[in-house]
Amino acid sequence: MRFSIALIAAAAATVQAGVFTQKNYDDISISGGVAGNAQEEALAVFSALDTNNLAAADDADIDFLKSVNSICNDAEKEAFNPAIDAADGEEADALQRGKIKNKVLKLQATILALMIQQAQGDDVADKMATEQKKLDNNIQQDEDEAGNASTFLSFDATTD
Repeated sequence: MRFSIALIAAAAATVQAGVFTQKNYDDISISGGVAGNAQEEALAVFSALDTNNLAAADDADIDFLKSVNSICNDAEKEAFNPAIDAADGEEADALQRGKIKNKVLKLQATILALMIQQAQGDDVADKMATEQKKLDNNIQQDEDEAGNASTFLSFDATTD
């Protein structure tokens, strides 16, 4: 009996747990500051992920990345869009730049989740190509506004 318990404990210790922990939207948001480096800022949010060994990523990591997509989508619809509609001039432009940075974060999370799924044997090539095109477009929009103010909006949401 002791052998079985020791074996089970050893096996449990080798199971990789997810590298991400639950976060509030405000803690991971990159919408504030200035435009131009959204991709680097987004990648920094996900730096705990070992991109050299995505096949070893845990389902909890995929769930976290998908939840980042979800809460960023909600922030876009419920915070950024109404704020942009209510603003004008530079205020609206700065909010739009924040929205674009939010989209880069959302899409980078999606691409990473798809990369994990692909590394684990799932056929997600078509979805990855679609999402990469969206990400590239938003990165370009962010870079086109490099150095201009970007507005952070607080949003009450939490990752899974």
